Amino acid sequence: MATENPFGRSITADDIVDTLSFFDSWEDRYKYIIDLGKELPEMPEDLKTEDRLIRGCQSQVWLEHERSNGGFEFQADSDAFIVKGLLGVILSAYNNKSADEILAFDVDAYFEQLQLLRHLSPTRGNGLRAMVARIRQLAEEAN
Repeated sequence: MATENPFGRSITADDIVDTLSFFDSWEDRYKYIIDLGKELPEMPEDLKTEDRLIRGCQSQVWLEHERSNGGFEFQADSDAFIVKGLLGVILSAYNNKSADEILAFDVDAYFEQLQLLRHLSPTRGNGLRAMVARIRQLAEEAN
């Protein structure tokens, strides 16, 4: 799997919390989240298969993973710009983490710090939860 994915490496969950706190308006925050999506490496088309599709998302979202050095490396993609950015928000917390670290991470507190769920539509919020649920499921299966 490609290692150029900056999420969980040079872009961490703390970085995203800090950066989003600088913006006064949600319009600016959305722009930042969309820009995060541009940092997400392209997922090869041959990986965009039915078995990698996340159910419960308004947009199409694919997630691939590989275990490496005791951690998970994720590739993800979506057909929507804002969702690609939300994938970056999620991967900043989970990419290159062990199963135990993934399961221990308090994603609800993270989303609360970002004030994210109250500013997304209910269907986007459900999609965000579905992405997290799939990553947590993979970590549970690995334990």
